[in-house]
Amino acid sequence: MMDLFHEVSQDFSRITTEKYSTSFSSAIKLLHKDLRTPICNIYGFVRFADEIVDTFHGFDKALLFEEFKKATYDAIERGISLNPILHSFQMTVNQYGIDHALIDAFLYSMELDLGKHTYDRAGYETYIYGSAEVVGLMCLYIFCEGNQAQYDALKPAAKSLGSAFQKVNFLRDVKADFEGLDRMYFPDCDFANFTHADKLAIEQDIQKDFDEAYAGILNLPIKARFGVYVAYKYYLSLFKKIQRLEPAHILESRVRIPDYGKAFILAKAGIRSQLNIL
Repeated sequence: MMDLFHEVSQDFSRITTEKYSTSFSSAIKLLHKDLRTPICNIYGFVRFADEIVDTFHGFDKALLFEEFKKATYDAIERGISLNPILHSFQMTVNQYGIDHALIDAFLYSMELDLGKHTYDRAGYETYIYGSAEVVGLMCLYIFCEGNQAQYDALKPAAKSLGSAFQKVNFLRDVKADFEGLDRMYFPDCDFANFTHADKLAIEQDIQKDFDEAYAGILNLPIKARFGVYVAYKYYLSLFKKIQRLEPAHILESRVRIPDYGKAFILAKAGIRSQLNIL
């Protein structure tokens, strides 16, 4: 019956992924079937932690997060949890030997969102590492399936991809973060007076991350390459759309890629994959 509990817990993480992110869930489905479940297990954990600090208004977020953090470490140590998200996550952490320091860094960055509202350059880089780069590294553990040399070689690119995704999210969600949550992640930037120069500097930094990530994607194991490439193309398309906007416009509404746009990206990526010209 333990197998049934494992299955139900991992189904919970899969459903969480599908409900919260159509883009990521569709990209995950393009991974080899061996990789899909553990990647969903990571996403479910990351999403729940993020929900505590971003969404649970009217509740004691600090208490909820502290309980979640303790339950995470308990689950990993014991090899079981009655929380299906944490149970499926600990299964993946323990199966793939994911470095606990990555989990520490992630939880630290999430906890910063309970009170931190602005960042200097050092704080921003620390936040990006913990909130995004380590998530890319956790996924890389899955993709490399125990090949440490391969993991070490691809580590910089995985960090760059996570960083690019997060920074694009910051630009996409700037209205909600700045007006709704009173957060300013980008250092030395005032969204009350957001200029073309500010936007260009941020975009150049993001483009550098995308460029560094792309080389790593081409060297990913074949089981992971196409799914990660499609996720990369989704976010790159979103980034290109943001680049075409005036600074004031991104403060007015959340930028999206419509479903037909995602379908076109997937179809084009499939053709390039078949022609071996990713």
